[in-house]
Amino acid sequence: MNKLVAPSALAVAVGLALAAQALPVKAQVTQQTMERVAKYNLEKCYGIAAKGKNDCAEGAHSCAGQATVDRDNGSFVLLPKGDCSKIAGGNLKGE
Repeated sequence: MNKLVAPSALAVAVGLALAAQALPVKAQVTQQTMERVAKYNLEKCYGIAAKGKNDCAEGAHSCAGQATVDRDNGSFVLLPKGDCSKIAGGNLKGE
């Protein structure tokens, strides 16, 4: 039994270290997305992104390019303000 404890503890430690490194990256990507929204007068348009082509998401996954289905209501793409309402299925609020 002791032979299994050390490798398991090591695996947990490595997993935690990798997860901790991912947190600052997500925050940076989110900040960059919000800067683009402000700079280029964009809006988040939910429900129109193609699988793997989203700009980001709200709670569904970490961020860009990770939508697993087409037209995911939790994922958005950035569009010029006013364009989202012109697209079938476009919504300014996520799930």
